[in-house]
Amino acid sequence: MDGAAGPGEGPAEDTLRALSQRLRAQEEEMALVKAALAEALRLLRPHGPPLIAHGSSAATPSRHAPARPPAAPLSARAWHGWLKRTCSRSPVTPSSLEPARGPTLVSRGTQTEPEPEPEPEPEPPSLSNGPRFPPPGGAEGPGSAPTPAPADSSPAPPGALRPGPPQRSDTPRRNSSSASPAERPRQKLSRKAASSANLLLRSGSTESRGGKDPLSSPGGPGSRRSNYNLEGISVKMFLRGRPITMYIPSGIRSMEELPSGPPPETLSLDWVYGYRGRDSRSNLFVLRSGEVVYFIACVVVLYRPGGGPGGSGGGGQRHYRGHTDCVRCLAVHPDGVRVASGQTAGVDKDGKPLQPVVHLWDSETLLKLQEIGLGAFERGVGALAFSVADHGAFLCVVDDSNEHMLSVWDCSRGLKLAEIKSTNDSVLAVGFSPRDSSCIVTSGKSHVHFWNWTGGTGVPGNGTLARKQGVFGKYKKPKFIPCFVFLPDGDILTGDSEGNILTWERSLSDSRTPGRGGAKETYGIVAQAHAHEGSIFTLCLLRDGTVLSGGGRDRRLVQWGPGLVALQEAEIPERFGAVRAIAEGPGSELLVGTTRNALLKGDLAQGFSPVIQGHTDELWGLCTHPSQNRFLTCGHDRQLCLWDSEGHALAWSLDLKETGLCADFHPSGAVVAVGLNTGRWLVLDTQTREIVSDVTDGNEQLSVVRYSPDGLYLAIGSHDNMIYIYSVSSDGAKSSRFGRCVGHSSFITHLDWSKDGNFIMSNSGDYEILYWDVAAGCKLLRNRYESRDREWATYTCVLGFHVYGVWPDGSDGTDINSLCRSHNERVVAVADDFCKVHLFQYPCARAKAPSRVFAGHGSHVTSVRFSHDDAYLVSLGGKDASIFQWRVLGAGPATPSRTPSLSPASSLDV
Repeated sequence: MDGAAGPGEGPAEDTLRALSQRLRAQEEEMALVKAALAEALRLLRPHGPPLIAHGSSAATPSRHAPARPPAAPLSARAWHGWLKRTCSRSPVTPSSLEPARGPTLVSRGTQTEPEPEPEPEPEPPSLSNGPRFPPPGGAEGPGSAPTPAPADSSPAPPGALRPGPPQRSDTPRRNSSSASPAERPRQKLSRKAASSANLLLRSGSTESRGGKDPLSSPGGPGSRRSNYNLEGISVKMFLRGRPITMYIPSGIRSMEELPSGPPPETLSLDWVYGYRGRDSRSNLFVLRSGEVVYFIACVVVLYRPGGGPGGSGGGGQRHYRGHTDCVRCLAVHPDGVRVASGQTAGVDKDGKPLQPVVHLWDSETLLKLQEIGLGAFERGVGALAFSVADHGAFLCVVDDSNEHMLSVWDCSRGLKLAEIKSTNDSVLAVGFSPRDSSCIVTSGKSHVHFWNWTGGTGVPGNGTLARKQGVFGKYKKPKFIPCFVFLPDGDILTGDSEGNILTWERSLSDSRTPGRGGAKETYGIVAQAHAHEGSIFTLCLLRDGTVLSGGGRDRRLVQWGPGLVALQEAEIPERFGAVRAIAEGPGSELLVGTTRNALLKGDLAQGFSPVIQGHTDELWGLCTHPSQNRFLTCGHDRQLCLWDSEGHALAWSLDLKETGLCADFHPSGAVVAVGLNTGRWLVLDTQTREIVSDVTDGNEQLSVVRYSPDGLYLAIGSHDNMIYIYSVSSDGAKSSRFGRCVGHSSFITHLDWSKDGNFIMSNSGDYEILYWDVAAGCKLLRNRYESRDREWATYTCVLGFHVYGVWPDGSDGTDINSLCRSHNERVVAVADDFCKVHLFQYPCARAKAPSRVFAGHGSHVTSVRFSHDDAYLVSLGGKDASIFQWRVLGAGPATPSRTPSLSPASSLDV
């Protein structure tokens, strides 16, 4: 058939006939192969899973060892020949199908893709090469003792075959059979079944192929499932259908010995750094108790300046944490105790929408009194205001829908009394007239609206709202009117984007005034004063009747007397940004919120100083000081900040000029390394803030920097798939390139040093776990089994046996952003993509491990780190730019650890 003539060398009929014959022959061969495989499965089914091979962990290759399956697709003819040769070398006997009495044999290799073997193994023939036969090796009979391994060889995992002394092979020749011609087809089928059985036996070692465990299914994409092998040597989980194999430490005999249940430790929110002034309004008030109330992320903070439980001079904080998504606005009841806070819409971890809602709560007890408008608002709550003339009986709400629905609610019963579409333009402020609760004012993009509300008898849904539009007449109509304030005489002052303050005087209704409905009274502009360069963001009525205005571009605070006469002014330092909100404190004290998320305290005469500071953009970099209660953060706002966790204050900040993504302190604490998004990394003196080293490795962003525990090396993980290793001087100020760890097939995400400072464990974006011998020249350790008992100075890798239980079902591999083991090795903290911080017991090596869950962040949590003494945990929010400091409760003494020893010398092995 192979010599059939082509179309140009004979009649077409001969060519077609030859091709048909070849096709029939291949179909017959494929049918024979299928029958052989079916027979092999039938023979193996009564004997259990075919994952066990003969011999001990140091066994030498035997003539009964299965042949390696083809590395490339073969034709039916090639399969036929390979099956015959495998059958002649490895006949199936009853003893070969029995479960082995020795330990389970598991091959080594990577968990996600094939890894090159140090020694070649025999392969079947392929289409491109001839037959290969196994090299001479030690043949071992079923009852012979295994050949001992050399004494100086490194330990190998079970199933890692070692070459033995040459011995004579007893493999029978293929043509030595004396069977009759009638019995040969049956023997031929048996030999094929035997060869197929050996194939299945070989397939028990899935790691070297990066294949799937025959005993388990990885599930569909996005699934996370774990499976144990028969002897407990390794555990396997799947992320997005990719297998990840992790070896169990030798000190653990049974998975039941590992901790179960949530940890006894818990977290209490101690301090929140930051204030949401960047993109929100109506966010700063003073309560009757003297506490300042503001919000960031999902937390409403009640802050008492100067003194209190926060430490020396740092004030104290309490927190209302009833919201499930980011808070957008606040309003304080006329009694100075009750607070209304509105949140935006969001989604939960399952993608289900979270509806916006208003919480009415008591600031003294922090208990929720009413939940107003659940299901009635769209997108979020944009503005809130309590009525004043009737002691706060009603609440006005404007949502963020396209029509910006304006609604009035009964505070005591939580019932909606009236609702109307206000405008398609943005609404930035809302308020009740302090003299008449039937008058409501809204302002925003290119409008000021005056609303007359009727139906205050409390009948749900029977109220009506009538609107009259403010007319600018001869005055230039501004693009935005961000704020307004009611004067004691009933007039209204508005601040606009042109920097002007307009005075609107109340007058009787005029039929010629455009508008809808029958508003009893109307307002008209009677005066204008140019107050600021750029927009006016806020107006505040003080107790003495004067008005404060806060400017955007010019950052000025101006006090205005009657007739809009300027009395006094002050300028906010540029580093704090523009004025966003103003609140009057005790005496002459003023509190000012800024657009760079800072809260300032002071007065117009003496100036202002910060009491609360924070970042202004997404945060990623976090590290804690090795011996002091300090931590360092960096992010997309290009600011590097060192924080004092005892004084709850910013120690210093530095402009990096580029985005900072990762950081780590030298063990001495004298310097800190910071990785940037351009491939640059800096080393700074923590005392002088001077840059002592500036190096660039590649042009990709750096995702992790980590000093070795002895401080002699610095490892830098990059998005160019490499880990750069530098030798570091004793003081950390000088460094020189030592080598590179090359072997990852995706960007580096996390890495940790061993306790002896010689090895690195690293994770990558394609879910690899690799180990490196740095002392030996940054050598990749291909035998991952040998690293199963290695002890790690830190544990921040999100993939590994000790922490694989933190992954939730259905994870896509990006659901966990950061992880950190406590220094006493009792618990592990996890930052996830669903705004939560988790606390697990360590080691966390049980599937679906329970945890303690802590909410508060309004965006993905990007990083978590324990303080040097495990007294605190610091977590970073992503887009919400918040920093949470949690107090660890119930930890007990830091020296003893309840974690079982994971080394071979463990008492579990005695």
